[in-house]
Amino acid sequence: MERKWVHFLYASGGIVLLYLLIRTGEWLWSYFGKPKPLVLYSISFVVAAVSVWLAWRNEELFTLASECVTHLGKVTWPTRKETMAATVVVIITVIIASFILGIFDGVWSYLTRLIYG
Repeated sequence: MERKWVHFLYASGGIVLLYLLIRTGEWLWSYFGKPKPLVLYSISFVVAAVSVWLAWRNEELFTLASECVTHLGKVTWPTRKETMAATVVVIITVIIASFILGIFDGVWSYLTRLIYG
């Protein structure tokens, strides 16, 4: 079961790499003229496919990816209730920190106006 997730990881990485290569190629090519989509997409596809194939054939990298998938399977993910509680704590902490920084900014502005104004 874990191998299918490793293959999914490689396929997803290939799609992301293809997208990034296309966007980077469009950006670079736009400096020299209008990009030719067929050439750009073909080159990007070949580079992404070869990169994914080489990474997939690399035994050390494939083993590392398999170990990552195995360890992620052992992770205990928080429940919805725990996630909501942690989110509330973060929101309250941000509000308090914003209030404190707002007070500091007001005091600093007042002191700056007294000195320079």
